[in-house]
Amino acid sequence: MDGLFFLEVTLAGLGSGGLYALAALAFVIVYKATRVVNIAIGEFLMLGAYVFYAFAAGMAWPIWLAIAGAVGVSAALGALVERLTIRPMLGESPISVFMITVGLASILVGVVELIWTADQRRLPEFMPRAPVMVGEAFVAPKVFYGFWVAVALALLVLAVFRYWRGGVALRATASDQGAAYAMGINVPRVFSLSWAAAGAIAAVSGVIVGAIGGISSSMGVFGLSVLVVVIVGGLDSVAGALLGGVFIGLLEAWAGAYLGGEYKLLATFVVLVAVLMVRPYGLFGTREIERL
Repeated sequence: MDGLFFLEVTLAGLGSGGLYALAALAFVIVYKATRVVNIAIGEFLMLGAYVFYAFAAGMAWPIWLAIAGAVGVSAALGALVERLTIRPMLGESPISVFMITVGLASILVGVVELIWTADQRRLPEFMPRAPVMVGEAFVAPKVFYGFWVAVALALLVLAVFRYWRGGVALRATASDQGAAYAMGINVPRVFSLSWAAAGAIAAVSGVIVGAIGGISSSMGVFGLSVLVVVIVGGLDSVAGALLGGVFIGLLEAWAGAYLGGEYKLLATFVVLVAVLMVRPYGLFGTREIERL
């Protein structure tokens, strides 16, 4: 029985970890291209879920069209935010740009509460409800299918940014903005692309998270765990985002099951402090070397 319980907890942790990894991927894409720490990633996720709710429940759109609409709106919002608030701050201190994203998070929460109030809502059911068994272990169907959607989307994003021309431009800009300019790459456009991509990915994450636990204006708290993931994995590391997401998901599941739900955040932040003490740039992050 203990072994079965451990397996069920582990599978649930993998499900959460897949969603953390997907949201962390959105964070890393922005950071790699623009060096902006987007603390509002959780609020982008929340807004994407609410836009999906508006299209699917409010306007009775087909589920696939509602998801596409939510992705499109979130991508457009990401590009708009970059153009109006981030690009004018180029060359300013990192803390100033960081505070803009903090303010943006509060604005998005306010907008959601003005339109939909702070009450929790349920998204329309669109995932299979049949119980899922892995061996003898039961896995909640929404967690199971949500995990595989997150895995598929993460692989798609990696393939797009490896082989698509825009993805190559983004990777070149992330490596050296000056060299990217010299090679004729439109760097400001790449900045907009990175924010649009992050908004689209966050929207899909929000729809999956909302399908599992419902939506509310406090969904942005999910971004706190995502921030831990990217710091532990490395702010500029895609591999760190993916592996860190799975690791933190498992850690939270094990801590919640064996120590109690109140220890989930404590366990993650203990690991965060330990990692930063040993590797301040994260487990897979790029070590900055300054020459004097």
